[in-house]
Amino acid sequence: MTGPRRRNSTGWRRGSRSAGPSSATWSRGPHACHERRPILALYGRTSYGDPAGQHPVPPERPSRLPAEPRPPGGSEADRDRFTGSGCDSSAVHVLYTSAGGVDLVGRDDEIAVLRAFLDAAAGSGGPLLLVGEPGVGKTALLRAAADDAAAGRMRVLAASGTPFEAEHSFSCLHQLLHPMADDPGRLGGAHRRALQVALGIREGAPPSLLMIANAALELLQRAATAGPVLLIIDDLQWLDHASAMVLAIVARRLPRRAGLLAAYRYGQETFFDRAGLPEHEIGPLDDEAAAVLVTQRFPALVPRVRTRLLAEAQGNPLALLELPLALTDRQQSGLGSLPDVLPLNRRLQAAFESRISGLPAPARRLLLLAALDGGGRLSSIVTGEPDLAALAAAERAGLVHVDERAGRLAFHHPLTRSAVVEGSTVGERMRAHAELAAGMADRPERAAWHLAQATTGPDETVAHRLEDAAYTIRSRGDAAGAVTTLLRAADLSPAGADRSRRLAEAAYFGAVVTGDLRQVPRLLADARPGPGEQSLASAVAAAHHLLLSGEGDIDTAHRLLSGAIEMQPLPYDGGNPTMVEALYTLGWVCYFGGQPQLWEPFHAALARLSPAVPELLVLLAGTFDDPARTAAPLLDRLDTAVAGLSTQADAVWSIRVGLAAMFLDRLTPCRTALTAILGDDRGPGVALTLHARSLLGLDQLMTGEWEQTRRIAEEHVELCRTHDYRLLECIGLYLLAMLAAAEGDYDQVRQLTDRMTIWATPRRAGLVLRIAGQAKLLDTLGRADYERAYQHAVAIAPIGRLASHVPHSLWVIMDVVEAAMRTGRIAEARAHVAAARACGVAAMSPRLAMTVDAASALVAPDDEAPALFDSALAVSGGRRWPFERARILLAYGERLRRVKANSAAREHLAAALETFDRLGARPWVTRASAELRATGQTIGGLPAAGPDALTPQQRQIAELAAAGLTNKQIGEKLFLSPRTVGTHLYQIFPKLGITSRAALRDALARPVN
Repeated sequence: MTGPRRRNSTGWRRGSRSAGPSSATWSRGPHACHERRPILALYGRTSYGDPAGQHPVPPERPSRLPAEPRPPGGSEADRDRFTGSGCDSSAVHVLYTSAGGVDLVGRDDEIAVLRAFLDAAAGSGGPLLLVGEPGVGKTALLRAAADDAAAGRMRVLAASGTPFEAEHSFSCLHQLLHPMADDPGRLGGAHRRALQVALGIREGAPPSLLMIANAALELLQRAATAGPVLLIIDDLQWLDHASAMVLAIVARRLPRRAGLLAAYRYGQETFFDRAGLPEHEIGPLDDEAAAVLVTQRFPALVPRVRTRLLAEAQGNPLALLELPLALTDRQQSGLGSLPDVLPLNRRLQAAFESRISGLPAPARRLLLLAALDGGGRLSSIVTGEPDLAALAAAERAGLVHVDERAGRLAFHHPLTRSAVVEGSTVGERMRAHAELAAGMADRPERAAWHLAQATTGPDETVAHRLEDAAYTIRSRGDAAGAVTTLLRAADLSPAGADRSRRLAEAAYFGAVVTGDLRQVPRLLADARPGPGEQSLASAVAAAHHLLLSGEGDIDTAHRLLSGAIEMQPLPYDGGNPTMVEALYTLGWVCYFGGQPQLWEPFHAALARLSPAVPELLVLLAGTFDDPARTAAPLLDRLDTAVAGLSTQADAVWSIRVGLAAMFLDRLTPCRTALTAILGDDRGPGVALTLHARSLLGLDQLMTGEWEQTRRIAEEHVELCRTHDYRLLECIGLYLLAMLAAAEGDYDQVRQLTDRMTIWATPRRAGLVLRIAGQAKLLDTLGRADYERAYQHAVAIAPIGRLASHVPHSLWVIMDVVEAAMRTGRIAEARAHVAAARACGVAAMSPRLAMTVDAASALVAPDDEAPALFDSALAVSGGRRWPFERARILLAYGERLRRVKANSAAREHLAAALETFDRLGARPWVTRASAELRATGQTIGGLPAAGPDALTPQQRQIAELAAAGLTNKQIGEKLFLSPRTVGTHLYQIFPKLGITSRAALRDALARPVN
């Protein structure tokens, strides 16, 4: 019996069965590509589930479009127009063509679900996953959906996972997008390159999996403008890692008029992340449908045998169709005894094996080649007329289908492929792998993989070819696949330097490229690195692990890297990727260490690099180390690199350009490239997405997008905890601490900075200590605790000069000067301004120009200050940094009030108050309000806009607060944090002209003048 009818995660309820004794049966014959029919059409049949034709044919569902006959031999343009339609697409034929037809019996509920999905996908788009036991009919339902989609003029692109292609990067994605091979030319530059590199069409910098997914999405979106598109993927559990990661992202971001329909087996692990995607369960057939199916296909079975088969099959359609084939004629007629009961999966395996074992040896050899090849290309399997004759025997047995036009072979069911492999001997499989490798000169990485399967002991030649294949796989963007291939190369390497080097390179790829630190210690221990090049790769991997993991051992990471670099022969090879990566990593270690002496080995190594230092390494060295003194000559080159991000597919490159732009206020133009990296939170690119999040959050913090900053910082911290990136977690804590400081949440600032300093102090992570101090500095300035603010400023860097190797000094120029001036340390404040002027930092960015002028105004005499304040406020583009600009307005208003220019002061103070209020910077609202009152104008004198000025969310919060709910209760109702609710209320009060919650009810009811 079918399971209980229930609403499943797709949002559809399983449909009820139609009335009539034959409602459980639908029959399908061979494809008829020239005639469009709906799913339930009975191709060539005059009856429905009844060979005798005694039951009437059910009414057909009207086609979505009028019938449009199409001759099978249409023009090339016509075939291109229908690529993937289920008629001419080789991909669809490979997956779905059935030589003898497939009966869909008892599946009207499932077909109704598929119909609803196809209708929805043709409009709004979306995914649906079918899940069920092996043999339950998932593939047949996918075939039915493909036919119906083609009938509705949807473009169908189909692929299936296989166990024997799971090791080959992007094999499923290539299979899926192959019919659109010419379409990438229509994509934007970066996406076109990313997709072509991933599919092996061209060479280039390895793109991130997210970039490849975005390219595929753009390709689908462009295709969907011409008509609806349906992606069909069978056997998700066997997708290769890279394809699974990409398609999981695609499934969640499908454009309108694009659907994804996929199927997978219960209980099978897969790289495809199914979390949150709609699923529909495919259950076994009920007793009536199972009996009709067996009777229809095997009318000669006597009742006793039929009853036994029905009981044993338990509604599994594949078992119902295949188990009778394993019986002899005497057994089917009831004259012979039936075999003992076996578990269902073993019975099915035996059923397939019985059909395979009866084939001639040449036919079994070809089937084994096809099963191990995975791609189904006839050119890899058939070499002459004898092979074609042998293949014909397998076709006649109904085990495979050959599509001559597409040049491909497909097994009728995945279990056939499994039975072929499991029924072979180890020697037969090794010979087959060797034969396949010999015929793949045009695909060296596949050839290397097959050679590895044909090799039992150490073989340096094969190991070398696998190592080359690993770098090819890495160049296509599948770093995880490269690690797996390098590990296999190490397994086949004779003991010695080459084996150690390959293990070290696997650790290096794992740590640097994928960001997966978990296996690094074990791989490095196995590698036992010795002198020379192998120790450099090991050192880079170990440094990443020591730096980013919970250990955070900066000093050890620095000693390990600098020592390994010094062991390399002079001059250092600037064309060696491992050497260049070692220098990037050493610079990263020096930055987080925050100590000038750490940079000395870095600059010494850079000077010995030949023939030239890579451009991005030059930019990072000049902008990340001591930008106040070294960045100015590089600004034009940095701007060129930032502008080039629009055509850059390499996520690592985008991150490093963003890091170079960070202290020079050029992150905003990097946002598109950085946002494209987000989303790979579960895969091997998690380290890259963490860097992207921190850079985006920093830019949002500085440009006043504080709610977005809070969201991205909280996600960043959670990801770091999940993956044990303790050092990077401190960056997320810093963003949250800066928000808390600006919003006046002293307790939160203390808790967050305590977490940072407790972790960083024993590890000598100077950077973390400084950014924790920056949050404390802002907090104490907001609370007008100037002496404590000065102490925090001194802890960041000495006052009176821009300390070398402290890039963060560019972020706190005005803070330091204000803290010194407020505590009477005027000479130190003026020295700090003079140092900033001497370094020329005002010419580096509009924000720096604004803050240097404002800091100069703070230390200037009363008669010179207004001109400097006016200059700061007139900086072009200064409004991009609203919080800093509002602080300048506040300082200007305070100075004007002090010289009794109250009228002019009010203008600037009111503007500052409006910005602070909009941002939710409560302590700064208090300071601005106090200054405004001191000019003789009360806050009540400011016009209250009234209830109509509230946003819908503010109105909702105000009404709940007026009803007596606390901030926590309001947050639970609206899914907001209590702190966010408090921020909104602080913005609501001035708009309503009130100062307390008690006045909310009357203010909301007050008519607007």
